[in-house]
Amino acid sequence: MDPVTHILSGALLVRTVQPAGPVRLRRQQILVGGVAAAFPDIDIVLRLVDTLTYLNWHQGLTHSLLMLPGWAWLLAHLCARWLGQRAAWRNFFIPACLGLLIHILGDLVTAYGLMLFAPFSSSRFAWPLVFVVDPWLTGLIVIGLVTSLYRPAKRAYAILAWLGVGGYLAYLGGLQAEAVRAAEEYAVQQKLEAHAVSVLPQPLSPFNRMLIVAEDDRLHVALINLGHDVPAESADGGNWLRQMVAAYRPLTMADWQVYGLYAAPSPAEAALARLAWQQPAMASFRDFAKFPVLDGIDYTGSGTCIWFIDLRFKLPGLPPSFRYGACRADDRSSWYLKRRRGAFWID
Repeated sequence: MDPVTHILSGALLVRTVQPAGPVRLRRQQILVGGVAAAFPDIDIVLRLVDTLTYLNWHQGLTHSLLMLPGWAWLLAHLCARWLGQRAAWRNFFIPACLGLLIHILGDLVTAYGLMLFAPFSSSRFAWPLVFVVDPWLTGLIVIGLVTSLYRPAKRAYAILAWLGVGGYLAYLGGLQAEAVRAAEEYAVQQKLEAHAVSVLPQPLSPFNRMLIVAEDDRLHVALINLGHDVPAESADGGNWLRQMVAAYRPLTMADWQVYGLYAAPSPAEAALARLAWQQPAMASFRDFAKFPVLDGIDYTGSGTCIWFIDLRFKLPGLPPSFRYGACRADDRSSWYLKRRRGAFWID
């Protein structure tokens, strides 16, 4: 979820549950809640080491429920020192816990996946209902925070905002279930016996979904909009926003595309893609990619590169983000990992 929504949700949760007390202290606790809700994404510093290191460890230790009390203790001490109340860190421990918790819950309803039990388990958990930027969700939180702060004696406004958030997520859960049923129906129609269904939230509208039916090394994918019966008008030229809007079609007009991990134009190139994917140089990308597909093969004077992407980060109208390739100079050379940058606002 985006940083602004995280910060506001942390402030709103503290405002919702804080007891009566001095006005100055309550304001400081709300501030600490917002700071704590931003803290888990400090793991972005791992990008200074390497992008794949960041991608594989993002939403790990700083998003762990097991580590939450320790992070809250640290933040409470730092914030107490920052606010000039070194001996009163206990006033900020609960707000820090609340900020960290709401950040974890906010990311839990996106598609990336959290290591909730790090460092003892690297298993990731997700209930993908919300795209990373959702103005409707953010708007509910903003309204609740502004109204509850404007009327300090009326915490009920904050409670109503959370009820609105809960209702919105429940509605998205219904949309998610409808999308899963549609993907299962497609699998039955295509007689795909061994398959797995995934549905990912998409940008621009809560009705936009990516349906993925995984079958061996192939992915059947459809971009749908559950709120429209008529497709949006497509755009000519370079208007990527209109192209993106038009890509999400009504469920009854779903345009299923098949992607493959080794879907190359010729058997020889398919064998080359398979060889490249299995190279030790690709290990870190294999660990990261949940829906990997072949993106292309480049033959240049300096050698050959076989490119792969993760469909989680492929949006219509934009180049894919986090595109990695296995490259070599010639048939006798060793393979090495190479990165090609993608969409400017994701990669």
